[in-house]
Amino acid sequence: MTMPSETQSLDIVTVPCLSDNYAYLVNGPDGVALIDAPEAGPIVDALESRGWSLGVIMLTHHHHDHTGAVAELREKYDCPVMGPRAEEAKLPPLSMALDPGFSGGSGAGHCDVIAVPGHTLGHIAFHYPKAGAVFTADSLMALGCGRIFEGTPDMMWESLSKLAALPPETMVYSGHEYTKANAAFALTIEPDNPRLISRVTAVDAARADGRPTAQVPLSEELHTNPFLRAGVPGVKRSLGMETATDAEVFAEIRGRKDRF
Repeated sequence: MTMPSETQSLDIVTVPCLSDNYAYLVNGPDGVALIDAPEAGPIVDALESRGWSLGVIMLTHHHHDHTGAVAELREKYDCPVMGPRAEEAKLPPLSMALDPGFSGGSGAGHCDVIAVPGHTLGHIAFHYPKAGAVFTADSLMALGCGRIFEGTPDMMWESLSKLAALPPETMVYSGHEYTKANAAFALTIEPDNPRLISRVTAVDAARADGRPTAQVPLSEELHTNPFLRAGVPGVKRSLGMETATDAEVFAEIRGRKDRF
């Protein structure tokens, strides 16, 4: 089931793909963009049910569960494909390689490319500042962050800190439905956090109804996501790391999650 949302003048559609991936259709003043391409069928269905045509495919990183449908979609819609220049050799052929700092689009469709390495070395996020939306894929995730496959904990902490500094009302659209598992882990770090406890209840109810939970305001992440809260004194105390740096605390939390 695809889920629409209105973010100012962008029409954003959440498209569940594969077993737990999300793709996003972003319809704005410049046409329809697809953020990541895990599986063609659900994306084509979402487009056709709305009478939309695909204008561009925008890739966040090279993993197959985010790029596997590129060839089929490109053949069907004859649309350009953009992705991070740093991962160009690992991606499907790109029409345009993107560097961090690149900006394009008009009005609410204005998009900035942000470097968020850690999960992969060239991972990027797509930030629509005028629309208050950021597509983070496997960097910042709902109540979590991506596993660090290619980067370092310091690198991932820097990436998350960059995203955490965006306006708190920014809607975060991440790449996977991992929220229930992330919530269970988050409670091991802050079992008495009332905002987290309330959020876990809401996540359980949403998933019981089959509703996605990986699309939330940044403000909610700042109050509940342990990976963004490594600098909070109470979190440091609970881990016995009062004198550690924020990055060291993040690395400890990430290690605990890897073993969870």
